[in-house]
Amino acid sequence: MSSKILVALRIAAPPEAVFDAFVDDIALWWRPNPLFSFTPRSPGVMAFEDGRLVERLASGKVFEVGQVRVWERGARLVFGWRQASFAADQDTEVEVRFEPVEEGTRVTVEHCGWDSVPTDSVARHGFPDAVFLQRHGQWWRGLLAGLAEQANSR
Repeated sequence: MSSKILVALRIAAPPEAVFDAFVDDIALWWRPNPLFSFTPRSPGVMAFEDGRLVERLASGKVFEVGQVRVWERGARLVFGWRQASFAADQDTEVEVRFEPVEEGTRVTVEHCGWDSVPTDSVARHGFPDAVFLQRHGQWWRGLLAGLAEQANSR
C-alpha cells in the first residue's frame, strides 16, 4: 500500500484567488484536529511566512511545520510537513495543485511520505496504515471545505 493521501475539491473561484486564500488566509480556514496536532501545545495559528509553514503557539513560540519547496502562484504549492514527534529522518510532503476547471478551480492535495513514519509512531495514534490514511484524508477534505468557504467569501 502506498502511504499517501489524495483528496480533491472544486471551488467556485479562479485558481489565483484560491491559491491566495490558501496561503494568505490559512489562519482563517484551518481547522485544527487534536489527532493530527503538530506539537503537544497545539493548536496555534497557522501561517506561511519567510518561505515556510509555521504554527504560532499561544506561548509565543513558533513551530516550523515545513519549508516551502515550490511556490507557483495559482498553480502549485509544495511544502514539508513534520510533527514535533518526528525523528530527523521522518518527513512528509504536501503538494497542492490549483487547476482551472469550468466555473472555478480543482484543488488537489497529495500528502505523501508517510512511509517514513513508522506505524508505532505517536503521530499515527496506533492506527493501522489504511485507517490512519483514511482519517487523515477525511481531515484534509474538511480543511478543503474550509478553504472553499474562505475563497468564496473573498
